[in-house]
This record gives sequence, structure tokens and C-alpha cells, in this order.
Amino acid sequence: MVQAALVRFVVLDINRHILPEHQPYFRSSREARFGTTLEAVVGDRETRLPAFRAGLDPLRRTVERQDFLAGEMPSYADYIVFGAFQWARAISDFEVLAADDPVYAWRGRILDLHGGMARKSPAYGG
Repeated sequence: MVQAALVRFVVLDINRHILPEHQPYFRSSREARFGTTLEAVVGDRETRLPAFRAGLDPLRRTVERQDFLAGEMPSYADYIVFGAFQWARAISDFEVLAADDPVYAWRGRILDLHGGMARKSPAYGG
């Protein structure tokens, strides 16, 4: 669900990052899927952002009380949800999380795990 919502924020950025020879196929297949241009898909992303952030409330409430979804240590659930955020962070400079959001802090804790391996990956933002 998070991944499906995130793609509507970053799909144009994906197109900008792929090889030029792949862009026509990517654009035409995604525009057919969305029923509009890539520019239109992301055109109102700023206005959709508050609703996306509000939809993260169950995650937010959990990571306000504990470091990870599973408690003191991360679990499979943490890595699955984190993967969607890391993918968006790697492909787009559009920040979907506010810096003061507990979800942002949770993402930061995961970025720092394993010697900061995820933080060291090529990406935008914090």
C-alpha cells in the first residue's frame, strides 16, 4: 500500500533516472496505466501529501512508542515498509516525510543500521 501511494509522487522522477532509450517505453506504459501523463500524475503531489502522511498514522503511533515496529529491534515488517521509503528516497528528491515526523525518525534509525549501509546508498535527502 505504501509503495502504491509513493509511486504517484515519484513516477516522473523514475523516468528521469532511467536510460534515455528506455524512457519512451516507460512513459507510454505508465501513462497507459495511470490514464494520464506522468506530469499530471505528480502535478498535484504537494496537495496529496498531507493525506498520504495522515495515512501513515498507524505506523506513526507505533514508532512513537517504540524504536521499531517489532519493539526494540527491527523485524521483517520494518524492512518491508522501510524498503518502500528507501526506494522513493533513492529515485526522487521529493521528500514524502516531514523532518519532525516520528516516521522520519524511524526511517533514520533503519538507515543507520548495519553500519549505515542504507544511508550510504546513493539517494536524496535525509
